[in-house]
Amino acid sequence: MCVTLTKVPEIPEKIDERKIVVYKSGIDPAIMKLIVEKMKNELFVKGSSKTEPKEIKVVSVDKYYEPYLILDAKYNVDYFKKRVHILDVDKETKEVKILGKACKPETVVGSNGGSRRVIKLEAEESFSYEDKVFVILDKRGREIPSEQLPTAPSESHPQKILKEFNKKVGKLEIPSQKEIEMIKARIVKRPIEADKIENELFQISENLTYRPIYEIKFQNIETGEEKAIKIDGVTARIKTDSSED
Repeated sequence: MCVTLTKVPEIPEKIDERKIVVYKSGIDPAIMKLIVEKMKNELFVKGSSKTEPKEIKVVSVDKYYEPYLILDAKYNVDYFKKRVHILDVDKETKEVKILGKACKPETVVGSNGGSRRVIKLEAEESFSYEDKVFVILDKRGREIPSEQLPTAPSESHPQKILKEFNKKVGKLEIPSQKEIEMIKARIVKRPIEADKIENELFQISENLTYRPIYEIKFQNIETGEEKAIKIDGVTARIKTDSSED
């Protein structure tokens, strides 16, 4: 028996050009003022009593942008498995024609010693497999729940905004192409039992999305003590998860 070794073909890919999105800040100035006043009452505490708001001043209000990578990927493949179907025929049968093709019967001997006449039909059975994934990564490449990055209106000229803020724009700490390899490892599963592969494709789109964050610093006038809060520019919520810093 001769075995022909064939080279396994590379998986075809379609990787879209990375899209840049900058979310607009949606905080109403009046809401911002209410948050600031509220935090004056809560940040500085003396024993069991709170410091008077008049003792606290706002030192600075700084706006910066936090990056997130949104990945939308899909893998699909059509494949075939070879099968041999055995059909019993009469002992006197000399030939069987199936779809115009002549098939010669042969004699096979069973485990009990009995013999029978059969024809063997080679066929290819068709199958398909598909998987998809939607993933959001923070700047350090850690996966986060989708609710942590809600959708928001985006700036018309994102590159202009990023250039304007320059050093106040967070940088991705993910090595180039690592996120694509991670997603491929998760969803690309070429069937090992396949005898023939067709219409195979891994495709992925990336959105590098920047979210506005406000950092507000307060100072206790009497003691000089300073504290800061971060407010999400999209949801107006106070950020408490320091892991994103």
